[in-house]
Amino acid sequence: MEIVGIEVVDDRTAESRTDVGFLQVRRLSVRNRHADGTAGEPYACDVMSRTNVDAVAVILYEPGADRRIQVVLKEGMRPAIWLRREKDLVLPDEQSWLYFPEMCAGVLEAEDASSDAVSRRAAAEAHEECGTRVAPDAVSRLGRPSFPSPGVTDEKVYFAAAAVRIADASAVEGDGSGMEAGTRRLVLDLREALARCRDGRIPDMKTEIALLRLCDRLGYLPQLDVFVDELPPGLRERYAPPGLEPA
Repeated sequence: MEIVGIEVVDDRTAESRTDVGFLQVRRLSVRNRHADGTAGEPYACDVMSRTNVDAVAVILYEPGADRRIQVVLKEGMRPAIWLRREKDLVLPDEQSWLYFPEMCAGVLEAEDASSDAVSRRAAAEAHEECGTRVAPDAVSRLGRPSFPSPGVTDEKVYFAAAAVRIADASAVEGDGSGMEAGTRRLVLDLREALARCRDGRIPDMKTEIALLRLCDRLGYLPQLDVFVDELPPGLRERYAPPGLEPA
């Protein structure tokens, strides 16, 4: 069944505690400690968190015989973004996002606790959100993790990537919740995906970061639409991204 909108059935904000629910908010008064042993004046600091605080985001990609790279993203419900339409924004959104395009991602669960936790969670989310089966040992990390919004949340995101065969993907199942109802796979050329990030058609920060890190991993220069090893010898070292040995 096609989803055409999201409506608020009940707003429990006024009667809810801030330390329960999927997201919890700590409303703190903190102060800065100084090297000389003194302390500054207290100030308010709210911290948003959750029980499973950290997340894994995985870019699925398939290199073609012609060296064209396709990436697998997803489009799904993001009520928090859809409901921005109810706010009096200083800069109104150009559009409302019902099906929000982004990469596969999910929180690290207690069951993932192991040395390969990131790979295990990446593989699970790839199947759940994109219908793509990936072995955990086929997942590689894309650099170090990042904090997406350190002013308000303590979440940390681990980036990963895995090569897949897009033709082998099955139907997207989701996790059975309303939040993932109607989730669908989105396959794009890597350069097109980056263009959509830049022009706002994919307004998801972690996706743009991961795509650029994938370009670095593969030695692909999207601005020039070439690989580093296709450049003249004198330019290869200049354009080699961090972590990539010059060819």
